[in-house]
Amino acid sequence: MGADGYDMLEPERLRIREGLAEPRPDSARAHEAANGFPDRFADMSARSGLTGWQRQTARQIFCVLGIGGLVAPGLVWNGLGLAGLVLFCAILFYRFALVLYGRGRQPEAEYASSAEFLPVYTLLIALKDEAAVVPQLARQICGFNYPQDRLDVKLLIETGDESTRDAIRAQVWPDGTELLVLPPGMPRTKPRALNYGLSRARGTFVTVYDAEDRPSPVQLIAAVSQFSREPSLACVQAPLVGMPKTQAWLAQHWALEYAIQFNRIMPALARLGAPIALGGTSNHFRRSALEEVGGWDAWNVTEDADLGLRFARQGMRVGVITPPTLEAPPERFHIWQGQRSRWLKGFLQTWLVLMRRPVSAVREMGLAGFISMQLTLGASILSAFTHLPWLIWCLICVASPALNLGPLSWSILVATYGMGAVSAWLVPRGVMRVRFVDVLTLPLYWPLQSVAMARAVYSLIKTPHYWVKTPHE
Repeated sequence: MGADGYDMLEPERLRIREGLAEPRPDSARAHEAANGFPDRFADMSARSGLTGWQRQTARQIFCVLGIGGLVAPGLVWNGLGLAGLVLFCAILFYRFALVLYGRGRQPEAEYASSAEFLPVYTLLIALKDEAAVVPQLARQICGFNYPQDRLDVKLLIETGDESTRDAIRAQVWPDGTELLVLPPGMPRTKPRALNYGLSRARGTFVTVYDAEDRPSPVQLIAAVSQFSREPSLACVQAPLVGMPKTQAWLAQHWALEYAIQFNRIMPALARLGAPIALGGTSNHFRRSALEEVGGWDAWNVTEDADLGLRFARQGMRVGVITPPTLEAPPERFHIWQGQRSRWLKGFLQTWLVLMRRPVSAVREMGLAGFISMQLTLGASILSAFTHLPWLIWCLICVASPALNLGPLSWSILVATYGMGAVSAWLVPRGVMRVRFVDVLTLPLYWPLQSVAMARAVYSLIKTPHYWVKTPHE
């Protein structure tokens, strides 16, 4: 062994076993993976955080509200209430309209492609402390209904993750698979690893999978077929389906969220040509389009959502396909909270980046696309802030004889729950079996978002680029 721990038998790459190669870690490539995007597109990267004018605008808004609250508290309270009511109704009805519109999509045709014309397909899979699921991952990749000699598999791990490395070396992989060990560096995020893998990609198309994913064997062919039918597409998203190991309440609600998002809302947005915040896995890209927009932002902890909206800003379309990817939802609260707080922190990063130059964003997305983004991504952020405080206020009003919610507040409560329940019942029966208890307890699940948001805000202030890893067994 050499001094750096790598055999010196082959100067360029080390053959580990049949089908698997491990190129030497490349520090220059890793630096580019972390900093290439923000160096070229500083205004679109989360590396720099809030801009000066954003801080100043926030201070001015709080000052105006504070002074107004002292001088004319009733006027300020009524104004905020009216603005909140209009915004809430817009969010509620837009989301419900998307659910109804997504329900009307037509089933896709059968996917058929001559094997000799299928292009090389790059699979990027970032792993961290994933030794337990590596055997399943190897079986999934080898089980794709796609020519194995045209799979360009990149397994991406961090330096020091020896257990995952050993687990990978113990499996059989398609010929040409590369185990890429990233040199130490910051930020230690999934998008940094993906950019590192993208720089070595050979495929015409690129997809991202998580180690625990169980994608449909026909998913790659489905994506190629969709790209062939619609040459204007930059990306297609496969639906993510939560498959709880048990009937745990938290896992069921997580799976229900996914079912609505990926089988109703996202198809509707795709049909409308509206901006789509991508899911973190099973998104398939034209490599040329992905490279044109600069790849992933390594400093954004929801690089998927950010990338989907950047496609919209560049005038590129995102579509959907139907062959799913199965995932195991978190079943314990601390795991759910860690994952959800990272999502919400990333949503905040993505929204703040978009709002650095809102006029430019409107011009790039179009007014309708910009409004749709605010009513989807913006709504996810706003609802996470308000669910728990609103529930507490409602409970106080119900418990106190001196307070009364009033007809308008009761109407909002009924409408929110009613549309949420109908959305749940409209989930395709082939995706999951919706239980009555899940629909009945929706109002108890929604406020958990606020707990995760509190952690997200704290993390955004203290450690904005820290990646909370979701453990899998």
